[in-house]
Amino acid sequence: MKKLIAYCGLDCEKCDARKATLENDDALREKVANLWSELNGVEITPEMINCEGCRADGLKTPFCDRLCPIRQCALGNGNETCGHCSEMDNCNTVGMVISNNSDALNNLKTYKVEK
Repeated sequence: MKKLIAYCGLDCEKCDARKATLENDDALREKVANLWSELNGVEITPEMINCEGCRADGLKTPFCDRLCPIRQCALGNGNETCGHCSEMDNCNTVGMVISNNSDALNNLKTYKVEK
């Protein structure tokens, strides 16, 4: 599996926060910060938008690094991704993502088979 598939199955290569980081694009950082602030009901500043990928070495946004309940659960349980967890199909935590994103679910199921 690609290292740029997040614990939840999202593809970090498609993430605008990662793109803004790699391209050092402050306009894209501002766009992402505004969108994420609106979606999450919290203030997210452009300075917070620095991430190289959820499971990749390097920079992470503050949310991804310390607050994401999915990442914290997988790390705490020693799972490479949620696809490695026997509780994935009934998990409310990762369910926040995979119930709305069939690509994320497919990434996790594909990886589970490849393991």
